[in-house]
Amino acid sequence: MVTGLKIAYVPGVTPGKWLSRWNERYPQNPLLALRYDGGEILARLLSGESDIVFVRFAAGTSPKTPAIHVIPLYEEQQVVCAPKDHDIELHDGAVPLAELKDENFLDLADYPESVGGTAMAMEVCSSGAGLLVLPLGVARLHGRKDVVHRELSGVPETAIGIAWLAPEGDDPTDPLIEEFIGVVRGRGENSSRQASVAQKQQEQAVEARKKRQIADTAAAKNAKEAKKKSARSGRPGAKRGTKPASRGRKR
Repeated sequence: MVTGLKIAYVPGVTPGKWLSRWNERYPQNPLLALRYDGGEILARLLSGESDIVFVRFAAGTSPKTPAIHVIPLYEEQQVVCAPKDHDIELHDGAVPLAELKDENFLDLADYPESVGGTAMAMEVCSSGAGLLVLPLGVARLHGRKDVVHRELSGVPETAIGIAWLAPEGDDPTDPLIEEFIGVVRGRGENSSRQASVAQKQQEQAVEARKKRQIADTAAAKNAKEAKKKSARSGRPGAKRGTKPASRGRKR
Protein backbone atom coordinates (compact mmCIF):
# COMPACT_ATOMS: atom_id res chain seq x y z
CA MET A 1 0.00 0.00 0.00
CA VAL A 2 1.04 3.59 -0.64
CA THR A 3 2.33 5.43 2.43
CA GLY A 4 1.69 9.04 3.36
CA LEU A 5 -2.10 9.34 3.71
CA LYS A 6 -2.71 13.11 4.01
CA ILE A 7 -5.09 14.27 6.76
CA ALA A 8 -6.35 17.82 7.41
CA TYR A 9 -8.65 18.98 10.22
CA VAL A 10 -10.41 22.17 11.22
CA PRO A 11 -9.44 23.99 14.43
CA GLY A 12 -11.07 22.53 17.52
CA VAL A 13 -10.75 18.91 16.38
CA THR A 14 -8.26 16.87 18.41
CA PRO A 15 -7.29 13.85 16.28
CA GLY A 16 -4.34 12.83 18.45
CA LYS A 17 -5.92 9.60 19.75
CA TRP A 18 -6.81 8.46 16.22
CA LEU A 19 -3.36 9.27 14.89
CA SER A 20 -1.70 7.43 17.78
CA ARG A 21 -3.94 4.40 17.31
CA TRP A 22 -3.13 4.35 13.60
CA ASN A 23 0.61 4.60 14.19
CA GLU A 24 0.45 1.72 16.67
CA ARG A 25 -1.39 -0.54 14.23
CA TYR A 26 0.18 0.53 10.94
CA PRO A 27 3.66 1.95 11.57
CA GLN A 28 4.57 1.05 7.98
CA ASN A 29 1.96 3.55 6.71
CA PRO A 30 2.73 6.92 8.40
CA LEU A 31 0.14 9.70 8.26
CA LEU A 32 0.75 13.33 7.30
CA ALA A 33 -1.63 15.39 9.47
CA LEU A 34 -2.08 19.16 9.70
CA ARG A 35 -4.53 21.64 11.19
CA TYR A 36 -6.11 23.79 8.49
CA ASP A 37 -7.04 27.32 9.53
CA GLY A 38 -7.92 28.52 6.04
CA GLY A 39 -11.19 28.66 4.15
CA GLU A 40 -13.18 25.74 2.72
CA ILE A 41 -11.42 22.60 3.88
CA LEU A 42 -13.35 20.35 1.48
CA ALA A 43 -11.54 22.06 -1.39
CA ARG A 44 -8.39 20.27 -0.25
CA LEU A 45 -9.98 16.98 -1.26
CA LEU A 46 -10.81 18.21 -4.75
CA SER A 47 -7.33 19.64 -5.23
CA GLY A 48 -5.63 16.47 -3.97
CA GLU A 49 -3.93 18.30 -1.10
CA SER A 50 -5.64 15.98 1.39
CA ASP A 51 -7.00 12.45 1.23
CA ILE A 52 -9.23 12.82 4.30
CA VAL A 53 -10.47 15.91 6.13
CA PHE A 54 -12.36 16.57 9.36
CA VAL A 55 -14.96 19.18 8.46
CA ARG A 56 -17.27 21.39 10.54
CA PHE A 57 -20.85 22.04 9.45
CA ALA A 58 -24.24 23.03 10.87
CA ALA A 59 -25.81 20.20 12.87
CA GLY A 60 -28.66 18.55 11.03
CA THR A 61 -27.13 19.27 7.62
CA SER A 62 -24.40 17.59 5.59
CA PRO A 63 -21.78 18.89 3.15
CA LYS A 64 -21.98 15.58 1.29
CA THR A 65 -22.04 15.84 -2.52
CA PRO A 66 -21.90 13.29 -5.35
CA ALA A 67 -18.13 13.81 -5.35
CA ILE A 68 -17.54 13.80 -1.58
CA HIS A 69 -18.55 11.27 1.09
CA VAL A 70 -19.17 12.56 4.62
CA ILE A 71 -19.83 10.61 7.83
CA PRO A 72 -21.00 12.71 10.84
CA LEU A 73 -18.98 11.93 13.97
CA TYR A 74 -20.26 14.14 16.78
CA GLU A 75 -22.00 17.42 17.60
CA GLU A 76 -20.13 20.26 19.27
CA GLN A 77 -21.13 22.16 22.38
CA GLN A 78 -21.38 25.91 21.80
CA VAL A 79 -19.96 28.39 24.32
CA VAL A 80 -20.04 32.13 24.78
CA CYS A 81 -16.71 33.88 25.42
CA ALA A 82 -16.46 37.06 27.43
CA PRO A 83 -13.78 39.16 29.16
CA LYS A 84 -12.80 38.01 32.63
CA ASP A 85 -15.16 39.15 35.44
CA HIS A 86 -18.11 39.31 33.05
CA ASP A 87 -21.52 38.35 34.48
CA ILE A 88 -21.50 35.01 32.63
CA GLU A 89 -19.05 33.81 35.27
CA LEU A 90 -21.96 33.75 37.72
CA HIS A 91 -23.57 30.87 35.79
CA ASP A 92 -22.78 27.33 36.88
CA GLY A 93 -24.73 25.82 34.01
CA ALA A 94 -25.56 26.89 30.48
CA VAL A 95 -26.24 30.55 29.79
CA PRO A 96 -29.54 31.07 27.93
CA LEU A 97 -29.07 33.19 24.82
CA ALA A 98 -32.12 35.24 25.83
CA GLU A 99 -30.23 36.58 28.86
CA LEU A 100 -27.62 38.09 26.53
CA LYS A 101 -30.04 39.94 24.26
CA ASP A 102 -28.63 43.32 25.25
CA GLU A 103 -25.01 42.29 24.66
CA ASN A 104 -22.92 43.10 21.61
CA PHE A 105 -21.65 40.02 19.73
CA LEU A 106 -18.59 39.80 17.55
CA ASP A 107 -18.94 38.17 14.13
CA LEU A 108 -16.17 35.67 13.46
CA ALA A 109 -16.57 36.32 9.73
CA ASP A 110 -15.06 39.77 10.36
CA TYR A 111 -11.80 38.10 11.42
CA PRO A 112 -10.38 36.09 8.51
CA GLU A 113 -6.98 34.48 8.81
CA SER A 114 -5.45 37.45 6.98
CA VAL A 115 -6.13 39.64 10.06
CA GLY A 116 -5.42 37.01 12.71
CA GLY A 117 -8.51 34.80 12.57
CA THR A 118 -10.08 33.45 15.74
CA ALA A 119 -7.06 34.39 17.86
CA MET A 120 -7.59 38.05 16.94
CA ALA A 121 -11.33 37.78 17.63
CA MET A 122 -10.54 36.44 21.10
CA GLU A 123 -8.18 39.34 21.70
CA VAL A 124 -10.91 41.81 20.75
CA CYS A 125 -13.32 39.90 23.00
CA SER A 126 -10.89 40.26 25.92
CA SER A 127 -11.02 44.02 25.50
CA GLY A 128 -14.74 44.06 26.24
CA ALA A 129 -15.76 45.05 22.71
CA GLY A 130 -18.22 42.15 22.46
CA LEU A 131 -18.99 38.54 23.22
CA LEU A 132 -17.96 35.71 20.94
CA VAL A 133 -19.76 32.42 20.27
CA LEU A 134 -17.54 29.46 19.42
CA PRO A 135 -17.55 25.67 19.52
CA LEU A 136 -16.02 24.51 22.82
CA GLY A 137 -13.01 22.93 21.11
CA VAL A 138 -12.16 26.19 19.33
CA ALA A 139 -12.56 28.23 22.52
CA ARG A 140 -10.16 25.89 24.32
CA LEU A 141 -7.68 26.01 21.45
CA HIS A 142 -7.54 29.81 21.59
CA GLY A 143 -8.05 30.14 25.34
CA ARG A 144 -6.67 33.18 27.13
CA LYS A 145 -6.30 34.02 30.81
CA ASP A 146 -8.28 37.22 30.32
CA VAL A 147 -11.22 35.49 28.60
CA VAL A 148 -13.80 33.15 30.18
CA HIS A 149 -16.37 30.95 28.50
CA ARG A 150 -19.61 29.23 29.49
CA GLU A 151 -21.91 26.79 27.73
CA LEU A 152 -24.54 28.64 25.69
CA SER A 153 -28.06 27.33 25.10
CA GLY A 154 -30.55 28.43 22.46
CA VAL A 155 -28.08 28.65 19.57
CA PRO A 156 -27.65 26.38 16.53
CA GLU A 157 -25.14 23.61 17.09
CA THR A 158 -22.31 22.53 14.84
CA ALA A 159 -21.06 19.07 14.02
CA ILE A 160 -17.81 17.44 12.98
CA GLY A 161 -17.63 14.85 10.24
CA ILE A 162 -14.97 12.94 8.32
CA ALA A 163 -14.92 13.42 4.55
CA TRP A 164 -13.15 11.89 1.57
CA LEU A 165 -13.52 11.80 -2.21
CA ALA A 166 -16.05 9.37 -3.63
CA PRO A 167 -14.36 6.85 -5.95
CA GLU A 168 -15.02 7.25 -9.67
CA GLY A 169 -17.39 4.82 -11.32
CA ASP A 170 -17.12 1.31 -9.95
CA ASP A 171 -13.68 1.88 -8.47
CA PRO A 172 -13.42 0.82 -4.80
CA THR A 173 -12.49 3.23 -2.02
CA ASP A 174 -8.77 3.32 -1.25
CA PRO A 175 -8.23 0.55 1.35
CA LEU A 176 -5.99 2.88 3.35
CA ILE A 177 -8.81 5.42 3.62
CA GLU A 178 -11.24 2.68 4.69
CA GLU A 179 -8.77 1.59 7.37
CA PHE A 180 -8.46 5.10 8.80
CA ILE A 181 -12.22 5.63 8.81
CA GLY A 182 -12.51 2.38 10.76
CA VAL A 183 -9.99 3.62 13.31
CA VAL A 184 -11.88 6.89 13.76
CA ARG A 185 -15.19 5.07 14.19
CA GLY A 186 -13.70 2.87 16.90
CA ARG A 187 -13.42 -0.44 15.10
CA GLY A 188 -11.05 -2.90 16.72
CA GLU A 189 -7.87 -3.98 14.99
CA ASN A 190 -9.40 -7.40 14.30
CA SER A 191 -12.88 -6.17 13.41
CA SER A 192 -14.28 -7.86 10.32
CA ARG A 193 -15.41 -4.43 9.13
CA GLN A 194 -11.83 -3.24 8.78
CA ALA A 195 -10.79 -3.38 5.12
CA SER A 196 -7.53 -5.23 5.81
CA VAL A 197 -9.23 -7.80 8.04
CA ALA A 198 -12.06 -8.32 5.55
CA GLN A 199 -9.57 -8.78 2.74
CA LYS A 200 -7.53 -11.25 4.79
CA GLN A 201 -10.68 -13.18 5.68
CA GLN A 202 -11.68 -13.32 2.02
CA GLU A 203 -8.23 -14.60 1.07
CA GLN A 204 -8.40 -17.21 3.84
CA ALA A 205 -11.88 -18.25 2.69
CA VAL A 206 -10.67 -18.67 -0.90
CA GLU A 207 -7.67 -20.70 0.28
CA ALA A 208 -9.87 -22.88 2.49
CA ARG A 209 -12.27 -23.43 -0.42
CA LYS A 210 -9.38 -24.53 -2.65
CA LYS A 211 -8.14 -26.95 0.02
CA ARG A 212 -11.65 -28.41 0.42
CA GLN A 213 -11.97 -28.84 -3.34
CA ILE A 214 -8.59 -30.61 -3.49
CA ALA A 215 -9.52 -32.83 -0.54
CA ASP A 216 -12.96 -33.64 -2.04
CA THR A 217 -11.39 -34.50 -5.41
CA ALA A 218 -8.81 -36.77 -3.76
CA ALA A 219 -11.50 -38.46 -1.65
CA ALA A 220 -13.68 -39.07 -4.70
CA LYS A 221 -10.74 -40.51 -6.61
CA ASN A 222 -9.80 -42.84 -3.74
CA ALA A 223 -13.39 -43.99 -3.38
CA LYS A 224 -13.60 -44.74 -7.11
CA GLU A 225 -10.37 -46.77 -7.07
CA ALA A 226 -11.50 -48.67 -3.99
CA LYS A 227 -14.78 -49.53 -5.68
CA LYS A 228 -12.98 -50.83 -8.77
CA LYS A 229 -10.65 -52.96 -6.66
CA SER A 230 -13.56 -54.39 -4.71
CA ALA A 231 -15.38 -55.25 -7.92
CA ARG A 232 -12.35 -57.08 -9.33
CA SER A 233 -11.77 -59.19 -6.23
CA GLY A 234 -15.40 -60.28 -5.84
CA ARG A 235 -16.22 -61.17 -9.48
CA PRO A 236 -17.58 -64.89 -9.78
CA GLY A 237 -15.90 -67.41 -12.24
CA ALA A 238 -15.23 -71.19 -12.68
CA LYS A 239 -11.83 -72.56 -11.72
CA ARG A 240 -9.92 -74.49 -14.32
CA GLY A 241 -8.43 -77.80 -13.13
CA THR A 242 -8.15 -81.63 -13.72
CA LYS A 243 -11.17 -83.81 -14.32
CA PRO A 244 -12.42 -85.69 -11.30
CA ALA A 245 -11.22 -89.32 -11.05
CA SER A 246 -13.78 -91.97 -12.01
CA ARG A 247 -14.87 -94.49 -9.45
CA GLY A 248 -14.15 -98.20 -9.97
CA ARG A 249 -11.54 -100.20 -11.85
CA LYS A 250 -11.28 -100.79 -15.52
CA ARG A 251 -12.20 -104.25 -16.61
